[in-house]
Amino acid sequence: MTSRDAVLVAATVAVGLMAGLFFAFSVAVMPGLARAADRTLVDAMQRINVAIQNGWFLLAFGGSLLLCAAAVALCPRDGERGPLPWVIAAIVLYLAVLVVTFGVSIPLNDRLDAAGDPARLADIAAVRERFEAAWVRWNLVRTLLCTGALGCLSWALVLSGRVAAEAARRAGHM
Repeated sequence: MTSRDAVLVAATVAVGLMAGLFFAFSVAVMPGLARAADRTLVDAMQRINVAIQNGWFLLAFGGSLLLCAAAVALCPRDGERGPLPWVIAAIVLYLAVLVVTFGVSIPLNDRLDAAGDPARLADIAAVRERFEAAWVRWNLVRTLLCTGALGCLSWALVLSGRVAAEAARRAGHM
């Protein structure tokens, strides 16, 4: 395995972890919280917003972008048959995830946190209403974008293997 392939595998795993996180929120966490009382949703999301700020999350979240960038730098410029166009597509999709995260999701989280202690909120239903539908909608966008990036990286791995096999075949016939 070349260093390019190792970086490509690491990028695929990191992006896969992020796609899985967004997917889990889309299909389990938020649908579960949708059935909960207003105070429960607000309290749970405020707690999640604090808990998610940890080294493991930051490693996968930031590492995805860095590993994709490293994969672009390490990919040979061997035309459309090689993995480079797919790695570039993945980084573009992941950058769109970051735009949604920093432009929509984090501001929604910050507003939810700024609302204060759920036990002391006079109109907790209004706090939930200003948060939930928009957050769920934009998390679905992140899920789709990140899953697309994962698909692109997966295909890039396939193409990288094909390019390596072709190069080995040619070397064996020389």
